Amino acid sequence: MENVSVDAISSGAKILDVREDYEWEAGHIDGALHIPLDSLPDRLDDLDPDTDLAVICRSGGRSARATAWLESHGYSAVNVTGGMGAWLEAGKPMVSDNGQDPTVV
Repeated sequence: MENVSVDAISSGAKILDVREDYEWEAGHIDGALHIPLDSLPDRLDDLDPDTDLAVICRSGGRSARATAWLESHGYSAVNVTGGMGAWLEAGKPMVSDNGQDPTVV
């Protein structure tokens, strides 16, 4: 499994966020696809096996599990080291669904 830093993600990358709904609502990457880790097996058809995925969670643990699982099913995926915490620290843009300033919970 390959790990990449938030700075290594290109602006056009397809990002898969595997955090829970409440985490997503508090702050996420605009344009990312949200599939909570537990829902991934049921929503595998939502993903294009020919698209490279950058998988992200809060700190990197869930996304590492998701990346390994996706790779075992023939998908191309990399784990984002440090997750959304690293994204926030790097000053990367985020949006929220709750009307408040985006944050990582």
